[in-house]
Amino acid sequence: MEWSLVFFIKSALLGVGLAMDAFSVSMANGLNEPDMRRKKMCGVAGIFAVFQAVMPLIGWICVHTLIRYFTVFSKCIPWIALVLLLYIGGKMLRDGMKNSGEEETKIRLGLAALLVQGVATSIDALSVGFTIAEYGFMMAFVCACIISAVTFVISLTGLSIGKKFGTALSGRAAVLGGVILIAIGIEIFISGVF
Repeated sequence: MEWSLVFFIKSALLGVGLAMDAFSVSMANGLNEPDMRRKKMCGVAGIFAVFQAVMPLIGWICVHTLIRYFTVFSKCIPWIALVLLLYIGGKMLRDGMKNSGEEETKIRLGLAALLVQGVATSIDALSVGFTIAEYGFMMAFVCACIISAVTFVISLTGLSIGKKFGTALSGRAAVLGGVILIAIGIEIFISGVF
């Protein structure tokens, strides 16, 4: 593939497709923490964006170096995403139910949970390394940067939407956010296995 407008459009569309899980998780995070500050929102979106950029590059490297090992690992991707999102979603659900009577107590999104969410929502992006295998390294890198930028914008949008509805839902937001994460994990699993 050569540098062209088609390359940039294809990369942006790839970013939109890959960012849908990050968008949903971002909405759940916004629901869970409706008073999240702009700086933290940018950090959350930034972490999702970095993972969405790194995973396709890892996939690209695997295609060009360790293809036989990656093929075996690709069958585990839906299982890993399911376990990670069930864990984070279940924790949010449990904490939300435990704190449902306490209006003052807010459940905050920690760095560890955010990193797990980043891995869970971007692990399917490893397979994008196969679709961009014909690119040279610089084109793969630019494609990953475009995917990252698109993910950042889409994640910020999800956070904003979640915050808006999180304020309206108050105490039930963590429960709803947990249910959303569990549903995303099940959806990734079903689409990856079946």
